[in-house]
Amino acid sequence: MASAFIDSRRDLRERAFQALFSLEFGGDNLKAANFAYTYDKAEEEVSLPLFLLALVNGVTEHREELDNTISQHLKTGWTLSRLTLIDKNLLRLGLYEIKYYDETPERVALNEIIEISKKYSDKKSSKFINGVLSQFIVEKKSEA
Repeated sequence: MASAFIDSRRDLRERAFQALFSLEFGGDNLKAANFAYTYDKAEEEVSLPLFLLALVNGVTEHREELDNTISQHLKTGWTLSRLTLIDKNLLRLGLYEIKYYDETPERVALNEIIEISKKYSDKKSSKFINGVLSQFIVEKKSEA
């Protein structure tokens, strides 16, 4: 991993995604975030970045609401349980950042999740994620 990339916002989003994915199998937010952040670092003692913790804790705290919102915007015949764990967690993370994390512009949050989906999923998934999350950017602008 290039040193300029380490601890960048994209790197921290990826690590948040990894932590959220691991939480699907049980565990605790702090331990999952800590492992996702430190697994490839040489240092023993590190401080977890606040951005990483905000994403992991935010998605976890708002998970039910995020899931309900995502479910309402899926095409007829699709359910959240039909999605892969990767796509589900990317949608949750992207939607959380769009709806709740005001420090990130909505378009940036969308583009970042699409780029991460290209790395962890396939081309169809990144288009699907783009289609679902784009709806929230349009809706949020019309509400304002």
